[in-house]
Amino acid sequence: MAPSTHAPIAAIATAAGRGGIGVVRVSGPDLSVLARRLFGRDLTPRHAHYLPFTAADGEALDEGIALYFRAPQSYTGEDVLELQGHGGPAVLRRILDRCLQAGADLGLRLAEPGEFTRRAFLNDRMDLAQAEAVADLIDASSVAAARGAMASLSGEFSARVNDLSDRIIHLRMLVEATLDFPEEEIDFLEKYQARPTLQALAADLDTLIAQARQGVILREGLHVVLAGQPNVGKSSLLNALAGDEVAIVTPIAGTTRDKVVQEIHIDGVPLHIVDTAGLRDTDDTVESLGIARTWKEIERADVILHLQDATRPGDELDTQIVARLPERTPLLTVFNKVDLLARPFTPSAGQLGISAREGLGLDELRARLLALAGWNPGAESPWLARERHVHALQDAARHLAAATEHASQDDRVLDLFAEELRLAHDSLSSITGRFTSDDLLGEIFSSFCIGK
Repeated sequence: MAPSTHAPIAAIATAAGRGGIGVVRVSGPDLSVLARRLFGRDLTPRHAHYLPFTAADGEALDEGIALYFRAPQSYTGEDVLELQGHGGPAVLRRILDRCLQAGADLGLRLAEPGEFTRRAFLNDRMDLAQAEAVADLIDASSVAAARGAMASLSGEFSARVNDLSDRIIHLRMLVEATLDFPEEEIDFLEKYQARPTLQALAADLDTLIAQARQGVILREGLHVVLAGQPNVGKSSLLNALAGDEVAIVTPIAGTTRDKVVQEIHIDGVPLHIVDTAGLRDTDDTVESLGIARTWKEIERADVILHLQDATRPGDELDTQIVARLPERTPLLTVFNKVDLLARPFTPSAGQLGISAREGLGLDELRARLLALAGWNPGAESPWLARERHVHALQDAARHLAAATEHASQDDRVLDLFAEELRLAHDSLSSITGRFTSDDLLGEIFSSFCIGK
């Protein structure tokens, strides 16, 4: 049975571990009763009260700041009580237990992951795209990602989606009014300039899709797998890209037995670089396990960087490796150790020569990786987006294309025209949550941290 969405909830809102300050958050209808039980007095809304936090028998638990926000002027749209004390796990746990004990008869319970933000969404304090941006802001691993998440949280992305929705609604209103009064014999498509309106909507939607793709890259990054024979310099390249000695480098073949993952940022875009065991035939049991894991990593890669030794191009084993690589995954062939060549290296089309040891060609390599990711600095999205947003925008684009096809005929298919507009509008509305299933809400908010 699903927990009540009306019962008061409580949780430790700060991250696990020790800190100077910790916060216990409570949300629910009319928390003035709970506040009086905890502190023996009423709290003035939106004022900071420095008070002792005590147990039911009067034992001192801590002392700190109590803040009381009356609905609807709060994060969740309900009454919210925030207790700011010292950030020790034991202290915060005792304060939380005291709140739960004092509010037991009020139905106070522990919050589920993301439940505070879910209530903010259900109480119209934010739309679904903004609610997702809360989690993205917390998880942001770069300044660019944090800025993008903040732009989404402030409603920039939602405003663009809502503008398109409103324009589709206006067109739907006109066509449905025409369907309601067929005796007027109005040439709807001509009178209301439906065709140019659709063209403008489709163009703006295409721009939004391109920007959303940039937002997805900025949020999720790129999974790049370094693959190749032993001793071609995969670990050296990882260290060079990371700017640190994160992987062991030796002249002994087969040093890397398991994957080494390092996150780096290029122009604010996160790249998850995976160094793997060298690919070769071996009788070593441990190395064989590492090679098997390498192929698993290759299967889930967004980009495969096939590293080869520039001093021995055209190696038969490299040919065998390429033949086994998945065709669906973008491939970048990179020749390392060009600094050891007697003459300048001339790569073929789509290839690149570098020296991980000397740092030669690394800037070009970074640019190639971003290009393979689909990142276009000139079209950078000011906000973050998720794959589900891109899919919803693409669905809306398909329905607008179908509506355009009907508009190329005549007014006899206005009912089909109107239906495609409705479906396009529904797709856009799923982004902001105007029409969203409970299953999707559960999936989204379950990925949040408890206390947010």
